[in-house]
Amino acid sequence: MRQKRAKAYKRVMALYVGTFGFRTPYQVLLGDDFLLEAAKQKDVDWWKMLGTTVQGEVKPMITQCCIEALYRKGKEFQHVVDMAKRAERRKCNHREAVDPADCLKDMVGDTNKHRYVLAVQSQPLIIKLATTPGLPVMHYNARGVLVLSPPSTATVRAKNAAEEERRAEGVKMLDGVKDGTNVVGAGSGAGGSQGQGRRKVKGPNPLSMKKKKGGEEGRKRKAQEDEVEVEAEAEVEVEDEGRRKKKRKRGRGKGAVATAIAEINAAGGIGLGGDGGGGGGEGEESASD
Repeated sequence: MRQKRAKAYKRVMALYVGTFGFRTPYQVLLGDDFLLEAAKQKDVDWWKMLGTTVQGEVKPMITQCCIEALYRKGKEFQHVVDMAKRAERRKCNHREAVDPADCLKDMVGDTNKHRYVLAVQSQPLIIKLATTPGLPVMHYNARGVLVLSPPSTATVRAKNAAEEERRAEGVKMLDGVKDGTNVVGAGSGAGGSQGQGRRKVKGPNPLSMKKKKGGEEGRKRKAQEDEVEVEAEAEVEVEDEGRRKKKRKRGRGKGAVATAIAEINAAGGIGLGGDGGGGGGEGEESASD
């Protein structure tokens, strides 16, 4: 099936589903002439084609009157009878077999309350049932293609009437409503006794707010924080004093070494260098004396 045709059939069946309450699997009521035409299609699964045409699962059905009409065709149409036996038997409440067209017309009725999808080839029967709203009709066209007929005029009128009824009900429900203040349930909130539906401005969530410091508990917390700050400052001062003491020790050490060097230099050195040589000359002079 072509994609364009499949989309069109899907829209048609959506109309029957939304307006007339059709549900899957769709009950397809088969006529004897439809089965005779389907038997002419070679190498085609007509059972599957039913579901493809209506875009959903199907439940084929046939009445006893239609099967009797196929039996009367003779043994050469036994294969058509076998096709009919695959469908579910639907009781038509006719004690004696009547014409298949009359049987199908009685099954559909004036309103198609059982929501049948009719599959027939008889054009006079299709014309007669065109006045029944909510009746989808399938048939084979001249080229042997299974098609779904467009919605009839009665079906479109029933759809428009249902939409107008729903619109009127909606207007009736909103009759007299002004700014939503007199809608049912509008006065159940704050200010409902005065007919106001407005809500009061709510404050912040108390659980998410930080508790204020105050009272005895606040004073204790403040005292503890002060003690922690004092201890931290004392530790910082002790560390600074230790650093200063270490620096002073290093300074005193350097001063003692410098003083010792200065004393040696003042005493004339340690006997090395030029001064040492001078000292030796004086020794030799004293020895010669």
